[in-house]
Amino acid sequence: MAGVADAAAAAAPGSGGDGRRGGVPEQQDSARGEPKTLWGSSELRPPTAGPGQPSPQQRTETLGFYESDRGRKKKRSLSDLSLLRFISAELTRGYFLEHNEAKYTEWRERVYTCMRIPKELEKLMFFGIFLCLDAFLYVFTLLPLRVFLAMFRFITLPCYGLRDRRLLQPAQVCDILKGVILVICYFMMHYVDYSMMYHLIRGQSVIKLYIIYNMLEVADRLFSSFGQDILDALYWTATEPKERKRAHIGVIPHFFMAVLYVFLHAILIMVQATTLNVAFNSHNKSLLTIMMSNNFVEIKGSVFKKFEKNNLFQMSNSDIKERFTNYVLLLIVCLRNMEQFSWNPDHLWVLFPDVCMVVASEIAVDIVKHAFITKFNDITADVYSEYRASLAFDLVSSRQKNAYTDYSDSVSRRMGFIPLPLAVLLIRVVTSSIKVQGVLAYVCVVLFYCGLISLKVLNSIVLLGKSCQYVKEAKMEEKLFNPVLTATPGKSSGKQQGMFKSNQGISTDENGSTSVTNQPVHQKENAPSFLLTSNSDQFLTTPDGEEKDISQDSSELKHRSSKKDLLEIDRFTICGNRID
Repeated sequence: MAGVADAAAAAAPGSGGDGRRGGVPEQQDSARGEPKTLWGSSELRPPTAGPGQPSPQQRTETLGFYESDRGRKKKRSLSDLSLLRFISAELTRGYFLEHNEAKYTEWRERVYTCMRIPKELEKLMFFGIFLCLDAFLYVFTLLPLRVFLAMFRFITLPCYGLRDRRLLQPAQVCDILKGVILVICYFMMHYVDYSMMYHLIRGQSVIKLYIIYNMLEVADRLFSSFGQDILDALYWTATEPKERKRAHIGVIPHFFMAVLYVFLHAILIMVQATTLNVAFNSHNKSLLTIMMSNNFVEIKGSVFKKFEKNNLFQMSNSDIKERFTNYVLLLIVCLRNMEQFSWNPDHLWVLFPDVCMVVASEIAVDIVKHAFITKFNDITADVYSEYRASLAFDLVSSRQKNAYTDYSDSVSRRMGFIPLPLAVLLIRVVTSSIKVQGVLAYVCVVLFYCGLISLKVLNSIVLLGKSCQYVKEAKMEEKLFNPVLTATPGKSSGKQQGMFKSNQGISTDENGSTSVTNQPVHQKENAPSFLLTSNSDQFLTTPDGEEKDISQDSSELKHRSSKKDLLEIDRFTICGNRID
């Protein structure tokens, strides 16, 4: 019976008479006669599967063993599980990076993008700062001349007769309002004592001043967002066509709101400048260091959040405005300190290291912040050239024949930079710091004013030339001379828009050349009301090859309604989960 059992066991499927068990071969070692295990063995080849068993190729391999081999009860030799063999495998194992070529190429491109960010960002900052400078110089140079011409036209109007229903052009009305607001707020600022404010702030502790400075930054953003709406409401209320004379009374409350806003915002900026001045004059410079460290808090609040293309555009505009405002604040601090030291030039070199430290920290924070935001959100460095082209588009479109806003107002809306409060404060500081006495002093003032006008004109010419170059490089010329027209609610249908869209915005002179510097043409009152939408916003939110006809059916307009909300991207438009 034992022989029969042995024969049956030898003939059973999956077991062989030559020492196989469970379909796994056991080769005898020629020297010791012990079976070799499968750990690290490359000589064994699984035998052909018996009937009713899966093939070895179908078995799941885990850590060098087949799952069917887990049930083996044979003890393995401890000599094959040596520490030296494990260390040898760790020292000699290799891998090939080309097996994941796409990922490594992407990671390398991220490094290159981070290295390109400082150059591209500073090019955008450089262009944006000169745009802010152009809008800021406009208040001191061309605005007084435009107000004088508007007042001269208003006084001499009876000599020419009433040829038009409007006494003044809308642009002239806005210029007069800006000039009157500037003059009223300047005289109101004389009732604010700068010296008392300086000593009041200097008597506070360092922690209090740090908290006050942070609160002032938040308040400045809130004032900028609401202040531009107040000014725009005043301009439109004063220039909109009115059927009754009683309707003109509505300009008065808007005017007082605008004066109050500019005055309060100027005081707010004065407190910021005074706090910065106290930090410069502190003995241990601890307050200045703490205020500079506040810039690095921006990295924590911005880098580790999701950003899209439009959000980054808002942040870039905010950084441009913040950097230019800091430059003006540093100028005010230097003027006040030089006045206290009787304009001694040696004291300027004492302030110079602190000024450089503030500017360098601001630049370093912006570079680090933008570099990591683009890295974490997979945004290329070429997006900054698109932002620059969008800002250039605003400048060029403001010189068009069909312009609907002044360039300074466009900068205010796009970047959140409102030049009126800052100009009021700077005039107040300059007039209180520099005493003009004698004929020679007034001659110097006139020459200085002529120099400011020359700087403004030269800056405008260079910016306009660069802007045209950036618009051509971005291939936005067709959008410039064929603006997108959006009808006001309840006015006209889509088909009327398509008919009215034919030749809007193109003006040619006698030689047939295109002109972008002519005066705007007043539309007829019975024409349908349209709103011009800046194509720079469409350039940021929609692809270039995706221009569609506006005269489409209502179903497609409803489908595109979600995209229309993103076409007007300004400084305070919500494009995501945050406003920067």
